[in-house]
Amino acid sequence: MINLFNEHIKSFLDHDSGFDKDDIQLIKDKYKTEITDDLSKGHITTNIGLVSGNLLGVNPREIAEKIKKYLVELKEVADVEVAGPGFLNIFLNRSYFAAVVNESSKLNNKFGHSDHGYKKSIQIEFVSANPTGPLHVGHGRGAAFGDAIGKILQANGYSVSKEYYINDAGRQIDILAASVWLRLHNCFDENSFPESGYKGKYIIDIANQIDPNAKIDSSKVKNITSGLPEDAEEQIDALIKIFKEEDISLWEQIKKVSLDTVLKSIEEDLKAFKVDFDNWYYESSLGSLQDSGSKISQAIDQLKTSGLAYEEKGAIWLNTEKAGDDKNRVLIRDDGRPTYFAADLAYHKDKVDRGFDRLINVWGSDHHGYIKRIEASLEGLGFSKNKLHVQLVQFANLYQGKEKVKMSTRSGSFYTLKDLIKEIGVDAARFYYLSKQADQHLDFDIELAKSQNKENLIFYIQYAHARIASLQNKYLESNKELPENLDTIKDGSYLACDKLIHEASKFPGVVKRSGETLQPHLIVFYLRDIAHLLHSYYNNNPILKESKENQESILQSLGLVKLVISNGLNLLGIEALEKM
Repeated sequence: MINLFNEHIKSFLDHDSGFDKDDIQLIKDKYKTEITDDLSKGHITTNIGLVSGNLLGVNPREIAEKIKKYLVELKEVADVEVAGPGFLNIFLNRSYFAAVVNESSKLNNKFGHSDHGYKKSIQIEFVSANPTGPLHVGHGRGAAFGDAIGKILQANGYSVSKEYYINDAGRQIDILAASVWLRLHNCFDENSFPESGYKGKYIIDIANQIDPNAKIDSSKVKNITSGLPEDAEEQIDALIKIFKEEDISLWEQIKKVSLDTVLKSIEEDLKAFKVDFDNWYYESSLGSLQDSGSKISQAIDQLKTSGLAYEEKGAIWLNTEKAGDDKNRVLIRDDGRPTYFAADLAYHKDKVDRGFDRLINVWGSDHHGYIKRIEASLEGLGFSKNKLHVQLVQFANLYQGKEKVKMSTRSGSFYTLKDLIKEIGVDAARFYYLSKQADQHLDFDIELAKSQNKENLIFYIQYAHARIASLQNKYLESNKELPENLDTIKDGSYLACDKLIHEASKFPGVVKRSGETLQPHLIVFYLRDIAHLLHSYYNNNPILKESKENQESILQSLGLVKLVISNGLNLLGIEALEKM
């Protein structure tokens, strides 16, 4: 509907406006056409008069009146009014308005989709939690967000690749392996276990997978774990070094089993959460600095050539101050070891090299200070920083009643994503993660998510869909099939039905805006509003007591509402229920 009227307006500008060609292009770039907020302002509104008047330096209402004369002659239009400083409110004739329902029925599950992103590719990297323990509820928000954005962008015509970056080559994996080593050899009790080690039950479970015959002699264990540094970080680093030197074969075995086990649990939890990835990218595949042909060494060399990377006091630094960072950052330490940052910039170079038109990183809010560094590295590698969009996601706080649930991977005291799914289900979890703008604080109330009343939005929206399904089933008890085509909409008492169709016609625009702004919560808010209209209409109208003709019109209109709710929930990765 919007596209049709944009074509009419552009045709007027090109053939009937008398405007200069360059002015016409400026107007086309700036004016907007939208579905109105409510039917009192018509079905469609456009600011074409206001934009044209401001650009051309003439009275906007005069231009609006001229465009009005053109639009009222169209067969789809019942009336046009000039409002305010050059707005046009367009009222459609009822037969065309009814055609919205018929068109949506033909599109079915593609209603709301578009080709805005045709032939453009986007890579979304999200979750990417260190594989050092199970996913907790804090990770769930990024998982739900990244997956929903992928679905929404695909609905907007983009080619989307979803990726999980596995940090398998850093110090955290060594700490994981050291923690398992200590559990395998029964070192320390719960109170004296190294503060920087991982303490969850899953560490014991991993240790139980290691062949007990592979353990080193118990007398050596006592010597190894005595006389350690007091500082927590120095202590775990000392243990890692000792374990490697003592039995490198056992160490590598423990490290592999630990990583494989944790990764398997992460993949299984995400699959249960209805999140999948097109690619699992291992940090270790970037290679080492010692290999001149590796991705990481090539990236560092390119930064040196560009003059952005430089050597100082035996270390290699990247000039990130040019990109607005508060100081320059170390890439290679003075002992030759690369930092996490070095691997990250090599990874981002590889992303761009793979040919994506746009990169989206979904990061926790604690990574805010990291953005400037990555932007600086991209520009130093010869790419535009505008190619990358970083979406920060606030970690969710989980509450059981009034008590806040603690989440700490190191301490082993955390509420896992798997626990949340068991408690409230996948759909409720995804919905509440997506119910608020991603960079805003979110308090997740488990008790509310489990309730079955209108205060629980996911219940309220799914109930709207189930209500229409129930109504359709009752109609089919005395009819062979549901009505297929809506010829017109009755006047008078069926104005509420008009409102439902009008609200449903906004859906494609909501999907488009949600993709443009990377804000899935816009779909949540929209579904809330249309569910509210549906419940109000259903409660105030005895639909199955109407005449056969009226029943058909109403059911066809409600079928559009049902389709919109189903398609909207699907974009959020949530099932639309037929029964509740």
